[in-house]
Amino acid sequence: MADVYTRAERSALMAKVRGRGNLTTEQALAKLLRRQGWSGWRRQQAVRGRTAAGERFQVRPDFVFPVRRLAVFVDGCFWHGCPRHGTRPQGNAAFWQAKFRRNHARDRRDMRRLRRAGWQVVRLWEHELRPKARGRLLAKLSRLFGRTRKSPARRPG
Repeated sequence: MADVYTRAERSALMAKVRGRGNLTTEQALAKLLRRQGWSGWRRQQAVRGRTAAGERFQVRPDFVFPVRRLAVFVDGCFWHGCPRHGTRPQGNAAFWQAKFRRNHARDRRDMRRLRRAGWQVVRLWEHELRPKARGRLLAKLSRLFGRTRKSPARRPG
């Protein structure tokens, strides 16, 4: 079916659309972090630094643990090309192929910049937040944080 808008009209219309990121997957991870008692994180906080060449950069991970210098990205299976669940649209294949290639290049660039600035970077797939995979995800996160849940308050005596 042909588009009812001209290319310029469609572009202007799409420019008005503001993305909300991967809101539901981020909320699921935030809920899990709270339930496990892992604190000290911020969502969508900018991490700024400089490359070895002196170029300034800014990366906005999904979760930042500033004290631990840990950046966590929750990658959507579609947008980041999950090898297990990623799909490729059939229509306008050249556009989507270029889009996914740019996403991968940005992901690699951001990870490299953060690591060179002394940050630990963790990438999680959207499907790792599903209930069936929750055990493996908790084990993975526990290795990062060194404990599985909030320590109970100690009573004197």
